[in-house]
Amino acid sequence: MKVSIGTKIQEGPWGGGNLFAINLKNYLTTKGHQVVSNLYDDDIDIVLITEPRKSSESSAYTHFDVKKYIDYVNPQAVVVHRINECDERKNTNYVNKYLISVNKFADQTIFVSTWLKNLYEEQGISEINNNVVMAGANKEIFNNKNFKPWNGEGKIKIVTHHWGANWNKGFDSYALIDELIGQQKWKDKLEFSYIGNLPKNFSFKNSYVVEPLSGTELANEIKKNHLYITGSINEPSGNHHIEGAQCGLPLLYINSGGVPEYCNNFGVMFEKNNLEIKLEEIINNYQKYLEKIDSYPFNSDNMSEHYLNLFENNILNKEKIIQNRSFNKSHSKITKKSYMFLREFKKRIRKINLN
Repeated sequence: MKVSIGTKIQEGPWGGGNLFAINLKNYLTTKGHQVVSNLYDDDIDIVLITEPRKSSESSAYTHFDVKKYIDYVNPQAVVVHRINECDERKNTNYVNKYLISVNKFADQTIFVSTWLKNLYEEQGISEINNNVVMAGANKEIFNNKNFKPWNGEGKIKIVTHHWGANWNKGFDSYALIDELIGQQKWKDKLEFSYIGNLPKNFSFKNSYVVEPLSGTELANEIKKNHLYITGSINEPSGNHHIEGAQCGLPLLYINSGGVPEYCNNFGVMFEKNNLEIKLEEIINNYQKYLEKIDSYPFNSDNMSEHYLNLFENNILNKEKIIQNRSFNKSHSKITKKSYMFLREFKKRIRKINLN
């Protein structure tokens, strides 16, 4: 099977979509499948749209590119659209409408949480052939090896990490933790570290800030702590708390977006108005949640296996899927001719660059 993943993989610290592409590519490759990140091959079986926004650095191709590939090159390819983004996450007003329009060119849709699936279906996205596949991190990197849990003595060390610096990443909650550390009640009980980028004109007064990290360096930094917090608002899934959980840290997580689907039973949930109370609760029950976190199920192998099963099922049912396509084929000879010319030109340039 040949799969095209629509992501230009970036090196170093980046967002969760980049990690998804890396993990899925590695998994499929180890299972004997071929993975590309373009539409130059004529025999692609699965086209996975991940980042169709042309303005994004990580976008390998747009939905229009996919449509032309299906129309003029390979109508037998099955198009899958992974959705992991929404307006509610960053207080924007264009993402949902855009992704709903992109989705019209897909045969199947995969959401990263039930919360996100429900949100889009309520806003009008097609409800046909929709699935939820939970995200996961690489367990070879993010695991509890060399993690030393809190022994009940001294300060309990809390950590979180984010690549993005949008305020909705949870800075209301993180600022409150920082404020608590400055109080007499907490100053000798609590320590907080933030790994990643900060919003403009924002700084902590009583907390540690570590530059953005990735891979083993990030995992090792997380494991220097005892407890993981996420205050991310309207997060469709989020890789950060998954990585924290896989490193063995119990979770203190906000009741928002898809986060509870990943964190339920593996820590304590809080609201904006009861963070301090819930912080005390998880500290008092630390050992209980430490034992539960050992069975945390969300890792990239489980995620990728689910994707592979869906892809294989799509191939088995390819004829029916193609018959039921809702997007019409273009018959413009001029558009086809110009597209094929440009496609061949890009393929030659790519071949020269590879050599």
